[in-house]
Amino acid sequence: MTDMTFPSAHPAPWPEAAPATLGLDPAKLADAVAHAAAHETAWPYDLAGHLGRGAFEPPPFNEVLGPLWPRGSSCGLITRHGVLAARWGDTREVSQTFSIAKSYLSLLAGVAVADGLIQDIDRPVRETVDDGGFDSPQNAPITWRHLLTNTSEWEGELFGKADSIDRGRNLGVEGQGKKGERALEPAGTHWEYNDVRVNRLSLALLRVFQRPLPEVFRERILGPIGGSSDWRWDGYRTSWVTLKDGGRVQSVPGGTHWGGGIAIHAEDQARIGLLALARGRWGSEFLLPAAWFGLSTEACPLNPHYGFLWWLNADGKKYPSAARDAFFASGAGGNLTWVDPSTGIVAVLRWTDPAAMDGFIGRVRAALTT
Repeated sequence: MTDMTFPSAHPAPWPEAAPATLGLDPAKLADAVAHAAAHETAWPYDLAGHLGRGAFEPPPFNEVLGPLWPRGSSCGLITRHGVLAARWGDTREVSQTFSIAKSYLSLLAGVAVADGLIQDIDRPVRETVDDGGFDSPQNAPITWRHLLTNTSEWEGELFGKADSIDRGRNLGVEGQGKKGERALEPAGTHWEYNDVRVNRLSLALLRVFQRPLPEVFRERILGPIGGSSDWRWDGYRTSWVTLKDGGRVQSVPGGTHWGGGIAIHAEDQARIGLLALARGRWGSEFLLPAAWFGLSTEACPLNPHYGFLWWLNADGKKYPSAARDAFFASGAGGNLTWVDPSTGIVAVLRWTDPAAMDGFIGRVRAALTT
């Protein structure tokens, strides 16, 4: 891999260079930026109203449990080998990211594995998490790998939301397709995008760390890579749990499906993308084992487009214009972090029409000269 530049800690500006010096055609790159800027998401700025009108499911299943704020305007940035090549909009505007948080949970799972808190991702979760959530015949066989790949088929209610709310979910018709009536399969035999089950993973990670996940994320991920203190990761009013020491903390969700989740700006997201591009390395230090990123970007046997809570492109169908080794953190409403190992590109899109994202990726790749 070409030597990478790791930006100094926030609030220092990202190192910038003229696109041509980064092997990018200036005019074609400007076309990519213009394309993204011209295609803002159709989602309204009022996220609370949008979710309340049934963006994901109808009442009463759509009850919001965590805080929601108006979304920001479209913005983003493009880096190559860690150097900023282009930006548009306010890249320090903080707003919620929806399922981008799932990929951040994957990073925290990697920390737990590196620390020996999870010794084998193919062992049942109940061997290390004894809170009743994995005692039933349906849930007892569930492993950490199942949770990380969305193949757990976990059954139950968590923080006031039953897994059946998202059962049978079709992301292609989000908010319109019928959900909740699919029969469960054994763990590891069915892939499904289910926010309740991802939240169950988050709670399981809280149990093994015995510390609030936002604290671990700040200490082990965002702090060491020089991120800002402008972000927040909110739980639900119903998600307070008691740790072994008697402390009461909030379990945080892997998205903003019912409010809460991570609110963060594009520059911090780009830092996380650069960490992923460098396979866990920041400067001379490995914050996560490189092998974890190998596992995280290995296609799930039941879904070639999904790894450990990262979207993949191995068959070229997720984003036809992207490289086959590209991977993505993706959130509803038009939020995307694109990591492109073969070219050293990390790009962040905030509040961009999802239908325009492949066109953006294609334009950026068309701008490559070296």
